[in-house]
Amino acid sequence: MSASKLPFAALTLKQFLQRQKVLGIYRNLLRTIKQVPDEADRKYLRDWAREEFKRNKTAVEQDAIRMMITQADRHLEELQKSLALARS
Repeated sequence: MSASKLPFAALTLKQFLQRQKVLGIYRNLLRTIKQVPDEADRKYLRDWAREEFKRNKTAVEQDAIRMMITQADRHLEELQKSLALARS
């Protein structure tokens, strides 16, 4: 009989929830970037976001991950506020 059907690197509940939060921020960031009117700015921001998330993909230290989540939330809020001001 096989030991366990869980993959070797199964996530803990805390890690799973944290991963879902990161993916949510990433999706919201990309959705917000789609609202940027200038194509060149949109491409720059999309490439920047993808590169940042790829670069930090292998992070494992919980404190560093929490800091990056907070920083990403701030970037997202700042971008949303900038877009709202540009529309008004």
